[in-house]
Amino acid sequence: MRSRNPVFSRRGFSRDNGYAGFNTAPQAGGPAVATQGNPYAQPTGNPYAQNPYAQNPYAQQDQQYGAPPQAPAVAGRMTIDDVIMRTASTLGVLVLTAALSWALLPVDDANINRSYGIGIGAALIGMVLALVQSFKRKASPALILTYAAFEGVFLGVISSIVDNRIADGAAMQAVLGTMAVFAGVLVAYKAGWIRVNRRFYGFVMAAALGFILLMAVNLLFAVFGGGDGLGFRSGALGVVFGVVGIILGACFLALDFKQVEDGIAYGAPREEAWFAAFGLTLTLVWIYLEFLRLISILNSND
Repeated sequence: MRSRNPVFSRRGFSRDNGYAGFNTAPQAGGPAVATQGNPYAQPTGNPYAQNPYAQNPYAQQDQQYGAPPQAPAVAGRMTIDDVIMRTASTLGVLVLTAALSWALLPVDDANINRSYGIGIGAALIGMVLALVQSFKRKASPALILTYAAFEGVFLGVISSIVDNRIADGAAMQAVLGTMAVFAGVLVAYKAGWIRVNRRFYGFVMAAALGFILLMAVNLLFAVFGGGDGLGFRSGALGVVFGVVGIILGACFLALDFKQVEDGIAYGAPREEAWFAAFGLTLTLVWIYLEFLRLISILNSND
């Protein structure tokens, strides 16, 4: 199974005919294990088997199939602390540039067009940088942090517009909502209330595909017909689709947690933590924007 995030969907920290880790519990640094019905009982089960930093938790199976054993290495493997630190750095740059753009780019009647143009330009640059990083074979911390900086400019401008011209306090409400979703999904995932398996993945991907197609159709109708197209981004339908977008973001967050967990379990090299930080940032930005749009719709309907 692949995550929505292009960085995770392209690489995958471990694989099982498209996704990894189902019905298995490999522990990085732990003893070799053999689970009944384990889809990883193959020499190619660990995508980092050829990496000098990788430790194959199925080394016994590898020996059985004639593959050379992988020497465990404690140093150089990705840890949860690495993921937390890289994610905090990426989000820190994003929040800093968002705050600066909020303060330095006024959205009053005289300056709103200029500020909005700068924000849209930053969003386009950030999208290009995100695509470039997504297709790179190795993580580039400078590229990821630059993406976060431009994305922060866009978020600062759009948040200021919504907060000052549509709904006072909308930005803080969206931040709190995003934090609540992140914490809730993390607790539910660690408690086992969310089971990331093939059925979960299939449902989420099908729902996401339908959601994206509807938004694309709505955009086309809006461009050629004017207004809000089919009404999926405003009014009652906008509220419904805003809630659906947040739920989908939460589901993809669970997929991201699974990918990070698999990367740690399979001894991914430490630089992969930047990919994890990048992917998590993409998901959190999506959830934040959905919250911001939903809040603006609710206040516009008052």
